[in-house]
Amino acid sequence: MRQYLRPAATALSIACLATSFALLSPGGALAQGKMAPAPAQAAPPAGAPMQLKQMALTQKQIDGVVAAQKDMDAITSKMQPNARPDAKAMASLEGVAKKNGFANYAEYNGVMDNIGLVFGGIDPASKKYVGSEAVIKAQIAQVQADKKMPAKDKKQALDELNGALKQPEPAIENKGNIDLVVANYDKLSAIMGDDQQ
Repeated sequence: MRQYLRPAATALSIACLATSFALLSPGGALAQGKMAPAPAQAAPPAGAPMQLKQMALTQKQIDGVVAAQKDMDAITSKMQPNARPDAKAMASLEGVAKKNGFANYAEYNGVMDNIGLVFGGIDPASKKYVGSEAVIKAQIAQVQADKKMPAKDKKQALDELNGALKQPEPAIENKGNIDLVVANYDKLSAIMGDDQQ
């Protein structure tokens, strides 16, 4: 079922990228590589999209993210879901980010946010950017056509995909990011959890 959920997970994170890949502070919570807001942060009103600080990506940043992923995963896999990172874990995450060319872990997360925004809109079959809405609609059609998928799993996947479809997608401000992420799609799909190739 995971192959159907990559766009849903990405699209859902688009609406809350500032939360899921938030600029992590020692007060933030981290769950298996996904971050939640620090308790002191105010949550937006229900249904309101989170604001993503968009930036122009560089090839060096893409390469840094790819190079850092194995070490980042090793650190986050040892953490309890929804647990706050302790000082040692935070220091390790900061160290990995710096080792791979980022000023700090917050910059690493900002780059991941911007990659995720574009990645969620790439059609895995054609490897062309079509927007996350088109990708999610294609996934919905694929799930609906799957005769072998158990009904319970199908319902869950469709609920998640339809929920993702209702989330507003911010416009990509830096159009050059689309070309850069598409050009690095194969490398990035390995770290973004895309099994559809």
